[in-house]
Amino acid sequence: MPDAPEVPVAPAVRQPVVTPVRVVIAVCLVAPFVAMLWVSSYAKADPAFIGIPFFYWYQMLWVLISTVLTMIAYQLWQREQRARKAARGQRGARS
Repeated sequence: MPDAPEVPVAPAVRQPVVTPVRVVIAVCLVAPFVAMLWVSSYAKADPAFIGIPFFYWYQMLWVLISTVLTMIAYQLWQREQRARKAARGQRGARS
């Protein structure tokens, strides 16, 4: 029997788990928690905004900021998942 030379198989390229995009996503999701749990930074009455003490309007402002940051995190996550899926598809097509 002839000995057939072994064809080297390229190892599967694993994508990193921690990427810069995922770090940005984490920061977007953690920032509201840090802002709200650091109570001493906003536990005061001044400056008032249209008669509302700072303590209250600061928290309400973070409701809006949290919404925007969550939307950004979701969009980044969707974009990264599409890119990973496309990369897997291209890798599978080359094999």
